[in-house]
This record gives sequence, structure tokens and C-alpha cells, in this order.
Amino acid sequence: MELLQILRTNRYPISGEKLAQKLNISLRTLYRDIALLQNKGAEIIGEPGVGYILRPGFFIPPLMFNQDELDAIVLGLQWVQQYGDAPLSKASQNVFSKISEGLPKNTIKEMNRLTLRVGAPATKEHQEEDLDQLRNAIRMRKKLEIKYRSKVFHIFPITIGYFSDKRILVGWDNDKEVFHHFDTKKVILVKTLEQMLLKSQDSLFDQWLKTQKT
Repeated sequence: MELLQILRTNRYPISGEKLAQKLNISLRTLYRDIALLQNKGAEIIGEPGVGYILRPGFFIPPLMFNQDELDAIVLGLQWVQQYGDAPLSKASQNVFSKISEGLPKNTIKEMNRLTLRVGAPATKEHQEEDLDQLRNAIRMRKKLEIKYRSKVFHIFPITIGYFSDKRILVGWDNDKEVFHHFDTKKVILVKTLEQMLLKSQDSLFDQWLKTQKT
């Protein structure tokens, strides 16, 4: 929506009068549109006479998809539901529900009767696995102490590879300057440390990719 785009491009509060003028609508219509967007999850902060600003977040306005795009979304969500760990599997179901709420009824019917299907994972234990702590450490750039088999490693997690039969954690050993790979099912204990990664995660990821090509 044009209103969201205007708010996104303004770092400071913009008055209702200016918004209404830009959109060529009345103030009453503007207040109604703002309320509708807020009800849909957009974090629009402000009030009449003060101004409005859109708080940064992950709100996505209603979208229109063609059939191929819809197939790709549903197939991708099915894959995460089947092969993701427990929190991601549940999240994929929530995403499907949220997308469905913003789509026309005939489109929802198409989603529910898609013939594309992802096969079930090799073992059910993968669906019950919880990798939240590992993913959070990647997001927060935190160091981990990992007990893997009979050894203890101190690494900065870089990425997690999701495969049909296993999940592989890639970690950077800052002291030895080497990458380690861990089968997450064989990780015995994980402890999040306070030390943060000072290097760029992107550059480390690119460096790791190069090691996979040699």
C-alpha cells in the first residue's frame, strides 16, 4: 500500500495532514486506513496532531501471487514443516495461516488442493529436535561451548544446513582459525557464552563456501 511505502521512507514522524495530502484522501479516511493496518500487525506509532511513524519490523502487506509463486511458497513451507526442527516446523504452519488470511477464498482453495507434496523425513526424531539455541547464537553472533561426542569445542556458529536425514552446524574456531562441522544429533551439550564474534559473518560464510569448493 502507498501509505506503508510513505511511512517506510520517512525516518521521522509525519503529520496526518501531510499524509492525507500525499495520498489525496481525507483525514477521516487516513485514520481509518491506519487503524486497519495496525489491526493487521503494522506497528504504526503516533496519534492525530503528533504525527505517525512505522516502527521497523517484519510486517508484510497483502500480496498477490500467481500460480507458480503460490506453488513455490506452499512447497517451501511443506519442506520446512517436514524437515525443520520443532520450532521451525510450527513457525511454517503459522506462516501458512497468516498468508492464507490475506488471500482471496478461491486462492486458498488452490493452496489446499495443490498436488505438489514433500515426502516425510527419514526419521521422526528430526521433527522433535529443537535448534533454537543454535539459531539464536547465530543471530546474536554469540560464541558457543559445544560438547560433541567426547570433545569440547568453542566455536562461533555460522550456519545450519538442513538435509533430509541430518542437520549440520558449521562453526568457526577463532583460536585455531578453522571451520568445524557438527551433526546436531550428536551434540551432547550446548552452552551460550558472552563473547561475541568480531569478524563479519558474511565474510566468514564466504570463506567457508570456498573451502567446500576445493
